[in-house]
Amino acid sequence: MEIILIVLVVAAVALLVLRSKKNSAAAAETALADAKADARQSIERLGGQVYNLIGTDTPSKQALADASERNIAAGSQIDQATTPEQARLAKQTALEGLYYIRAARLAMGMDPGPEIAGIDGQQQAGRVTEDRKVDFEGREIAASPDPSDRTPNYYPGGRVAGRPVPAGWYSEPWWRPALVAGAWGMGSMFLFSAMFSGMPGVPDETAAGGDMGADGSDGGSGEDMGGDTDFGAMDDGGGMDFGGGDFGGF
Repeated sequence: MEIILIVLVVAAVALLVLRSKKNSAAAAETALADAKADARQSIERLGGQVYNLIGTDTPSKQALADASERNIAAGSQIDQATTPEQARLAKQTALEGLYYIRAARLAMGMDPGPEIAGIDGQQQAGRVTEDRKVDFEGREIAASPDPSDRTPNYYPGGRVAGRPVPAGWYSEPWWRPALVAGAWGMGSMFLFSAMFSGMPGVPDETAAGGDMGADGSDGGSGEDMGGDTDFGAMDDGGGMDFGGGDFGGF
C-alpha cells in the first residue's frame, strides 16, 4: 500500500512539473509573439516612410540613407529574434530609423509627423542647442541644432560604446569609429569636453564623456542594446546587427 501511495505521489508531482513547463513555454511563446508584433508596427511604419520620401538636399538625403539602413537592420533583427528582448531591440532600431525620417522631414521643411517613442539612452544624452565647432585630430568638427551643408549628419541621441552622444546635426559622424570598434579613442574625452561643455540641453555627465568602461579606462564599455545602449542606435548601420550592443551596425 505504501509503495502504491509513493508511486501516486511521484506521478502527481511529475504531472505538475510537466504542466508547469508547458505553461511556462506557452507564456514565453506568447510574450515573444507580442514583442514581435509590437516591433513590426514600428518597422512597418519606418518602411512606409523610407520608400515614400525622397531627399531634396544633402542633410535630408543623408538622414534618409541612415533611415533606410535602420529599416534593413530592424527587418533582419526581427526575423532572427528568438526572445522578447531581441524583438525589443529590433523595435529600438526601427524607432531610431523613424528619428532619421523625422530629421529628414524637418530638413526639407515638412511637417515632422507624429511623436516617436524615446530610444535607449536618448534622454540622458541630451541634445545640441547651439552651434559649436572644435579642432580635433587635425580637423574641424561642427555641431548644430539645425541641418545645413556644414552639418549634414544627424544623430538622434543615445549611447555609443557606453557613452551618451547628444542628438543633433554634425559636420561628420565622429562617433562612427567607436561604433565600429566598440570603444572610444584616447582623445575622446577632449572632444566631448570641447564640444559640449556648458551647452544648455547637454547634461554635465555627457559633456564629461559619460560613462567609462568597466575598467575605468577611456574606452566605452559597449552596452547591452537593451537598457541604455545604443546600438539600438548605431550610425550608418548596414551590414551589422543593430541589436544586442551599442545601437547598431555598419
